[in-house]
Amino acid sequence: MASVQSTLPNCIFCKIATGNDPATDIVFQNERICIFKDIRPASDFHYLAIPNHHLENVNSLTAADKPLLKELKRELVNYMQSSRGIDPSEASFGFHIPPFTSVKHLHMHAIAPVSKMGFISRMIFRPNTMWFKTDDTIMQSIPSDGTTNQ
Repeated sequence: MASVQSTLPNCIFCKIATGNDPATDIVFQNERICIFKDIRPASDFHYLAIPNHHLENVNSLTAADKPLLKELKRELVNYMQSSRGIDPSEASFGFHIPPFTSVKHLHMHAIAPVSKMGFISRMIFRPNTMWFKTDDTIMQSIPSDGTTNQ
């Protein structure tokens, strides 16, 4: 994996992942990832999946992190379907690209239904722009040699 640091003391997402933010309701957690609701939802369903260890952003990813990305999406899809019965084809999954990240801890957005997103949210989360990329685009941008192609 990319330079794995356990957690950073001043990172809000590290605090959430370690259970040290009582204001955040974690809806799913295992030894690698956790999922919680975005504090500024762009649609009816807007959740974030993060690794429990600190990874700064998509530029920190290597080929060894591909299973982590697959798990982030798989568990978001599982939660989306089991908690709300939402069809994942009605959702947008992706990452903000630095410098357009609000929190410097890797986090995948799952937003649904896309049809209920407002104008500003549609711009902020517009797929495959310079500021937001889909999970598939990020996966494809990670070459097998471990460098990134952002």
